[in-house]
Amino acid sequence: MTEHLQTLLPDMDLVVGTEEEFHIAGGAEDTRAALLAVRALTEATLVLKLGPMGCAGFTGTIPERLEDGLRGPGYPVAVYNVLGAGDGFMDGFLRSWVRGEPFEPCAAWANACGAFAVSRLLCAPEYPTWPELCHFLAHGSRTAELRKDRDLSHIHWATTRRPRPEGLMALAIDHRAQLEDLADRLGADRGRIAAFKRLAVAAAARVADGRPGFGVLLDGLHGRQALFDAAGHDFWIGRPVEQPGSRPLAFEGVDDLGSHLVEWPVIHTIKCLCFYHPDDPADLKAAQEEKLKALHDAARTVGRELLVEIIASRQGPVGDDTVAAVIARLYDLGIKPDWWKLEGQPGERAWANVARAIEAGDPWCRGVVLLGQEAAEEELVRTFETAVASPVDKGFAIGRSIFAQAAEGWLAGRITDEAAIADTAARFGRLVAAWGTAMARRRAA
Repeated sequence: MTEHLQTLLPDMDLVVGTEEEFHIAGGAEDTRAALLAVRALTEATLVLKLGPMGCAGFTGTIPERLEDGLRGPGYPVAVYNVLGAGDGFMDGFLRSWVRGEPFEPCAAWANACGAFAVSRLLCAPEYPTWPELCHFLAHGSRTAELRKDRDLSHIHWATTRRPRPEGLMALAIDHRAQLEDLADRLGADRGRIAAFKRLAVAAAARVADGRPGFGVLLDGLHGRQALFDAAGHDFWIGRPVEQPGSRPLAFEGVDDLGSHLVEWPVIHTIKCLCFYHPDDPADLKAAQEEKLKALHDAARTVGRELLVEIIASRQGPVGDDTVAAVIARLYDLGIKPDWWKLEGQPGERAWANVARAIEAGDPWCRGVVLLGQEAAEEELVRTFETAVASPVDKGFAIGRSIFAQAAEGWLAGRITDEAAIADTAARFGRLVAAWGTAMARRRAA
């Protein structure tokens, strides 16, 4: 092996290895003697890996004491799985070295990437992303078990999520109780709700016309077939887990949330509505917060994105600080949803407070989408104009304001399938146009 490697060394610019590997390359069991033998054959930069002590580099003469070589910091961590540690080391080293940067940052990045590799379970999928690595080098970790550092884990999650369009315009038709009540009032078979949801997806597809940035909120109870339809249109898809109207928050028909969620397609986003106000009684807030924490942990464990919907106006007055206080509280608990779904705020100051709360709690958040609460179209357009002043507002997910009239007419048997699709598409299309106009004004301003 030594004889063969030494035929290759003269062609090398960079030679990286453990002590054992340099012993093989140099044909000696003493590390310095091996390095001298390698140096006699090549002018390459030599990098000696030293595990938790980091690494040493040699760009010229091998010093008497190897400790006098170029050094980079080591990062002692709890070793969990060594698979891929060497490749992780090389990832970090080469990112700096190929840019001609000094040895010290090359070594720092290399050692840090190796530390991530050995402290996490998987191999390449858990190497740090660049923002994650920068955070680690600047702030370190709260624990030697890097996989248990919530900040690092969140940055890793947020920077490896599947790409999404910058904005989101979604038709929310995940309603269960409201449509059941409507069907009962009209004397219609509840089984027809599933068919109407498929019509709603067809309406959304008509408006989207293949463009990116569109989506639907759909449930698995009445919307199972509609979910398949939505996937065929490459929509963003959100699915509810809350028991409709529950307060305190309860999950719908599920004993083991994690086992339930792992069966979902990975492209489905978990959606959870929580009726929460800062002035709620302490025991009620504690109960709801525990549910949201459990949901957040389950979402991260199974690798699904999470949208948290907060409605505060039904529980008390909403001022400029109300919803921002809820968001800040949930961030303090470690709950960091990928999306927020919020009701319209009292004004630009309230939206500014929401934006500050999100930026402070999670700068990686995808943003906020607006809910409708059956508001009239004119009111929603006014809400859009206020909301777009905030950089965190990315779109809307509105339902009954769009489909309510069509649902009643169709379930009552007064209109055809095509009429229901056309009416829903027209209303959805007008809101899409209004949002686009509002965003254009923001960009112009």
